[in-house]
Amino acid sequence: MTSLPRSGRAAVGATVATGVLGALASAPERVHRVFRRRFPTVAVTGMTGVGKTQLADRLARRSSGSAAAEVGSAVMERRTRRSRRLHGFRFLVVPGDNAATRLGALDEVFHDEPVDGVIHVVANGYATPRRAAGTTGAASATREEQLAAELEDWTITAHRIASMAVRRSAPVWLVIAVTKADLFADELDDVIRYYSPGSGSPFGDKVDELRALAGGARLSVDVLPVSSQPEGGSSLTAKRAGAMVDALATRLAQLSGHV
Repeated sequence: MTSLPRSGRAAVGATVATGVLGALASAPERVHRVFRRRFPTVAVTGMTGVGKTQLADRLARRSSGSAAAEVGSAVMERRTRRSRRLHGFRFLVVPGDNAATRLGALDEVFHDEPVDGVIHVVANGYATPRRAAGTTGAASATREEQLAAELEDWTITAHRIASMAVRRSAPVWLVIAVTKADLFADELDDVIRYYSPGSGSPFGDKVDELRALAGGARLSVDVLPVSSQPEGGSSLTAKRAGAMVDALATRLAQLSGHV
């Protein structure tokens, strides 16, 4: 058996060492990609008072604490949903106020570390009003005012989704979650149509604009009703409310390739 000369053995050793170092260097990136596929990151957006944190809590199978009664949050809330098959989601709940913290959170989820999908929460004009800073007493707002504020909030978010979608190599998915469905259970079909692309409604037109900016093939859009109240409501049973949340979770799994 002929042995390699010393110079040849040194070259082979250097090649092996280079390969080992390269594998070690790329290992964290591969682990990150695997983790990202199994636990995609989802931004939960929407104006103050629509129930973003409550919905994220239900999706994460987490009981909402007393803080859930407070409307609005000044910080980004983080939740994780885990399944028995080692799949799940990481939810980033963006603050709803038009404040510096909200804009910073939007930059984080759509630019700095772009998310894999978006749940945009709307409430058909039934968002819980928030008291203006420095005031006392109960907050109030008409449904028309809330719908207008909701549309303005969506316009801000939609532009950021479009910007993210055109930069991504893979398609981005969006679920518009119509929450507080217990308040208008008998009108769900009409309400879902209002938020859907191609509906001709003010909101639907904005969704159409988003798809045109992002490219229809690069952005999938679903519109699903949900109720964040585990007990349901006056016209919505707890079983049906739970089924709505389960349907949303199933759709997220489908969009993420988990099923």
